[in-house]
Amino acid sequence: MSTSAKKKHHIVIIGGGPGGYEAALAGIQLGAEVTLIERNGVGGSAVLTDVVPSKALIATADAANAVRHATELGIRFKSAGAPVHPEVDIDLGAINRRLLKIASEQSADMSAELKSQGVRLIHGSGRLDGNHHVIATHADGKEEVLEAKTIIVAVGAHPRTLETAKPDGKRILTWLDLYNLDEVPEHMIVVGSGVTGAEFASAFAGLGSKVTLISSRDTVLPSEDKDAAELIEKVFRRKGMQVLNKSRAQSAENTGTEVVVTLSDGKTVTGSHVLIAVGAIPNTHGLGLVEAGVELTESGHIAVNKVARTSRANVYAVGDCTDFLPLASVSAMQGRTAVFHTMGDVSAPTELRNVAANVFTDPEIASVGWQQASIEAGLVNGSIEKIMLELNPRAKISGIEDGFIKLFTSTGGTVIGGVVVGPKASELIYPIALAVENRLTADQVARTFSVYPSLSGSITEAARALHIPND
Repeated sequence: MSTSAKKKHHIVIIGGGPGGYEAALAGIQLGAEVTLIERNGVGGSAVLTDVVPSKALIATADAANAVRHATELGIRFKSAGAPVHPEVDIDLGAINRRLLKIASEQSADMSAELKSQGVRLIHGSGRLDGNHHVIATHADGKEEVLEAKTIIVAVGAHPRTLETAKPDGKRILTWLDLYNLDEVPEHMIVVGSGVTGAEFASAFAGLGSKVTLISSRDTVLPSEDKDAAELIEKVFRRKGMQVLNKSRAQSAENTGTEVVVTLSDGKTVTGSHVLIAVGAIPNTHGLGLVEAGVELTESGHIAVNKVARTSRANVYAVGDCTDFLPLASVSAMQGRTAVFHTMGDVSAPTELRNVAANVFTDPEIASVGWQQASIEAGLVNGSIEKIMLELNPRAKISGIEDGFIKLFTSTGGTVIGGVVVGPKASELIYPIALAVENRLTADQVARTFSVYPSLSGSITEAARALHIPND
């Protein structure tokens, strides 16, 4: 088929987050004509208001902590020749201006890349008109009907709120409001102990706020590895954070000078600000999906299969608006897979069990593959090896006290999963993810050289311990 014929395949993408962005590039790569509609900016909420700015805030908190604890490594700070203990002064307004600038620059870079590749960008919103047409509403209000052979919906999600704790942007906040703060909250109350709640609780504690974390479950991060969640909670408490387990926020009230959070048992917690981190709602309302025959779940998410196809053959959906795992990396992979599938290229189904995920607390938690709870429940047969980072020479050199590496193998010795808790766990999980994706054995991992001393050396050590003797 000629290139000109291939370009007749018109892909219209609604939403320019990681999934829409990667889908657009993949479409151009395979010779399609691609139109992308985005109302805020390329990169979507992941780049502009969520992943990029939040991780920049967390990185800044990590830097502040490094300065505070530098003296433990023998580093002294002096003033007029006399040693002093460093007091870290946080200019949150300057921090927020910097991270929003980073987000804006990243969005601009992504937009420029799409344009350079030949993607048509429409600044506005889109909705389906049947399953072969999209109505694009430009920013100036003008409407345009686009005929599409393939439609990809990548519209993301927005913060879920509580009726009795309506965000006001001043003291009752969602994560979208955090980047408008000019001063570090004196006492931040965080409602919700999932990934978002735990990450921001950790970040604001690092920035110097007093933090109270309200968790409705037995522990923080209830969906994570049990040992990892327990370690994080222990670290939180050691750093002075108040963690209220088995507690549920009933309401929040801004009194003008403070915020009062009432729990379901009638007790109250008073602070300067409260962050509502209780999940997200997909941005699927008003897109014409139901009218086009696209199946939605009860929560409003778009039901998709492993190649991101919806109940309509030519309509695909990717990212947080779907019933898949809400991660930017998954959204990006879904976007590429959707295009490969619709264009008849090789499209490997997305296997969620092979997805590496990370919680950006201090320390970080990363995981991939089968987990210990599944092994212990008998869902899969396997062996477990856990190496504490306090035994690792590089960790000792760096002053790292908290963390571990776990490796899980099948009865035949194949690596089927792992957990890393420690600084930059998001980087350390990659070799384990490679092993899981490519079905490497523990012996193959053990035979791969790691640098000495290095934190990754503990992965090698765990793999060596899982060797199965040849009888």
